[in-house]
Amino acid sequence: MKIAAAAYPIDWFDSFDAYAAKLARWVSDADADLLVFPEYGAMELASLSGRAVAGDLEASLHAVAALDPQVRALHADLAARHGCHILGASGPAFDGARPVNRAVLYGPDGVIGHQDKQIMTRFEREEWHVTGAPGLRIFDTTLGRIGILICYDSEFPLLGRVLAQAGAQLLLVPSCTDTVAGFSRVRIGAMARALESQCVVVQAPTVGPCDWMPALDENRGRAAIYGPPDGFWPETGIIAEGEMDAPGWVRATVDLSRVDVSRRDGAVLPFAHWPEQEPCRLI
Repeated sequence: MKIAAAAYPIDWFDSFDAYAAKLARWVSDADADLLVFPEYGAMELASLSGRAVAGDLEASLHAVAALDPQVRALHADLAARHGCHILGASGPAFDGARPVNRAVLYGPDGVIGHQDKQIMTRFEREEWHVTGAPGLRIFDTTLGRIGILICYDSEFPLLGRVLAQAGAQLLLVPSCTDTVAGFSRVRIGAMARALESQCVVVQAPTVGPCDWMPALDENRGRAAIYGPPDGFWPETGIIAEGEMDAPGWVRATVDLSRVDVSRRDGAVLPFAHWPEQEPCRLI
């Protein structure tokens, strides 16, 4: 299958139609079976409420969350029209008093399901007051078994392990980082999850400046698709990657049946040998 990972810029919109036109262009240009958009990319919709709301951390969350029905309808329509799967850019969802960070997966037949971020960064928990929503999901699709680790979640090995043990062949890592250091942590985490679980990992970041929204004022990163460097994938573990901070799609054609081959016949077998580190104790 063809995978496209977005390095996605945050834009200002004067109407929802302008946002819909941007998404339609991106989906059309992707020319892929699976499209992955970044963490918090949906926050650009705060522009529809004006600069005062977009510039307010709390108000922007509510403004974007209120548009969820229209956003879902748009993505479902685009997935149906193009016969593809789309991981939409994540955004706030209010199931309780405080919002979670939610990414929705769409297929040609509509919404497949959603994944909420598990572990909050310091900014999310201390300044933005976005909360975690424990519980990982596996998505059985016609493309394969998919798991989602939103940004910071990719830095925690046991989250990826739970998904891999449940049969995930492909992990999607939408990200949003404002420094090279932050991007590097997520990149290293994504590559490590590909290595230890012997699977394919897709990272899709926000990129570029945004001077009207403090939550996403700076965005650093590059889109990439990773595999395990175990003899069946590129020696670097990098299947494809884009230029740093360059908007656009990064694409690769991937055969997920090779994940099973890697886990069975790789030069090393970290997925199978994982239990040998348990229990690990000092002597």
